[in-house]
Amino acid sequence: MADSWNTDTGEAVYRSRDVVKNLKMKFISLQQFSNTCVCVHVLSDNEEELVVGWQEKFFSQYEMELFQNEAVCQTPLDRQYHKEVKALNRNKSRRNNRIFTYTDHDRYTNCLLFHQLVGCSSPTFLAERMASVRHRRQDRHTIIPKSKIVNWEPTEEFVKSSHVVNNAMQTMHIMADLAPPGSLGQKENECLLVTIKTDGNGTVILKPDFNKGKEPYRIVTEGERREVWRLTVENVSTAMKPDDKEKEQNMYKDLYVRHKDYLNSLVGQDFEMPPGGILRYLMNGEIISAKGFEYDNLYIHFFMELPNNWSSLPFQSLSGVTQTCRTKTSGKENVAYFSFPFSFETFYMSEKESDESIPQWPVLYFKVLSLDFWQRYRTEGYGYLLFPAIPGKHIITCHTWRPLQIGTVSALRRFFIGGSPELEDNSYVRIPGTFKGERLSRFGFYTETTGSVTFNLHCMQQARAFVDASMLKKRRQKVFDQLGGFSQVCIIYNVFFSLSEAFQRARTKMQEARESLPRDLISTTSQPPFESSA
Repeated sequence: MADSWNTDTGEAVYRSRDVVKNLKMKFISLQQFSNTCVCVHVLSDNEEELVVGWQEKFFSQYEMELFQNEAVCQTPLDRQYHKEVKALNRNKSRRNNRIFTYTDHDRYTNCLLFHQLVGCSSPTFLAERMASVRHRRQDRHTIIPKSKIVNWEPTEEFVKSSHVVNNAMQTMHIMADLAPPGSLGQKENECLLVTIKTDGNGTVILKPDFNKGKEPYRIVTEGERREVWRLTVENVSTAMKPDDKEKEQNMYKDLYVRHKDYLNSLVGQDFEMPPGGILRYLMNGEIISAKGFEYDNLYIHFFMELPNNWSSLPFQSLSGVTQTCRTKTSGKENVAYFSFPFSFETFYMSEKESDESIPQWPVLYFKVLSLDFWQRYRTEGYGYLLFPAIPGKHIITCHTWRPLQIGTVSALRRFFIGGSPELEDNSYVRIPGTFKGERLSRFGFYTETTGSVTFNLHCMQQARAFVDASMLKKRRQKVFDQLGGFSQVCIIYNVFFSLSEAFQRARTKMQEARESLPRDLISTTSQPPFESSA
């Protein structure tokens, strides 16, 4: 007597590399209770154990009686079943009694479930009427057009409508005749036990799943008797030998390697490369957020400035404007989350080195503005972002400032009317590109520190010098070293050289000054200020 039942009757999906024909399952059906819920003696007629293979046909008592008569056979499948039934009767080799199968070739309507698992409702009137309807297989009747079998010039609509992924599923049903002993062979006593589906890609769907050591499933028949049966489903497929398993793994590895080589042959090894002496710089960036500003409804206007020897594609847009974003409180500050993406592609062409021209990186200038209720804008801050010299991912926070007018009138004008002092040249936030002097003075220019803007940058660099075998040994050097330009190491060497020259000039001047002094003063000053005892 089973104290508990397995109520998990959902589908189980398995994926296997092995062919589905090697699937073997064992089904054990046993009557356990009567209508009075009293344990009865287990009879041999009520217990059955059967091992079933994939698409293996076992005839029910109803089919054994039906296909004995050759007159009812209408299709080649019916006539084949007639021969098999005659052979079973002649050899008395039938192995099953209650459990039988419906294969994928049988005409069976799986929506007809007379006896269902506990918790399912009774069959409807439509389902009962469908019992006498033969299931028509649509995939057996393919209509071949008389003309235009091959369409040499397909349209987009034709391609979309014709190229449909259709994974045809093969189905097999494990059934049982739960009629009382001596009354087998009636269609109304058939009950669906297990449904198995598979496609050609190694996917097997089983409903319900194998018991796997759990309690048996509970099946209740309809009618006055309401007999309770228990069902156990086990996987008894033959395990693969270690040698065969190793051979199969090696075969799959070889197959994957060949498929990878095939894909590589389709892609090829020739990638688009910039010409020699040119660095291609690609930035995919994102304006993440802005915080710490005075007013709400923020948006950012940004543009890129290209220094000397840098260029971009003609259709490349070097500026952009984000959407207007409301702020939300995060901690002690108001944050506006933009998540605005942008991308820039630039090219650098190296030239001959000179002491006066040092290569510069492009600069991204941006201006943060706010909108009021009347759609009037105010300048909230200016800032800039220098393109990273190292490729990879960078998260950079840039602080901003804005021009400030001293006095109460300007603050009232900014609050009530809108508007504020602006820069005529946004590059003034750094060093303007048009500035040619030696010193840039901002004396007397009043500013106010405002908020900050956070960027998420993904930078990529591409040049032919990167793949040069002789240049690969110099990975620690900067990009401009590989392109024939200046690097930080070269700059440090130049600084050290300049310092040594300045020291040498100072030493020479000191020597000249000493020679101009009186000799008695020279003799006293030539001694060291204090001597060491060492």
